[in-house]
Amino acid sequence: MKRLVLALLLCAAPLWAVEPGEMLDDPVLEDRARALSQGLRCPVCRNESIDESNATLAKELRLVLRERLVAGDTDQQAVDYMVARYGEFVLLRPDASGANLILWLAAPGLLLVALGIGWVTIRRRGPVDDKLSADEKAELDKILRS
Repeated sequence: MKRLVLALLLCAAPLWAVEPGEMLDDPVLEDRARALSQGLRCPVCRNESIDESNATLAKELRLVLRERLVAGDTDQQAVDYMVARYGEFVLLRPDASGANLILWLAAPGLLLVALGIGWVTIRRRGPVDDKLSADEKAELDKILRS
């Protein structure tokens, strides 16, 4: 029972990140702010959005984002402002273009190279039977028949 309560509390922890004082009065703007903040990375917490993070910097970023939306920025303008201020690192899902394209394609490319090296290595070995002496072949045949 204690484990269930603990698991439920841990699942609900991200809900506590956005404090009531940060929330906007306009529910439409608040929904936009929550949607945008889920796509922005906290610079302090690795791979955690500013919406989920309890870090002081994440709180400040949430407030800046809400200020930009209240000032009339579109979603893209608000995100562009954050990227201009903190770099592309702040995006949880960076664009797959330019230098980022190399990062997106590096892992599948290296996997294909590794598979190719493995295939060539296995093909070059040749059959194991060719390297066995006559006594070893006889012993292997005896083992395989048993």
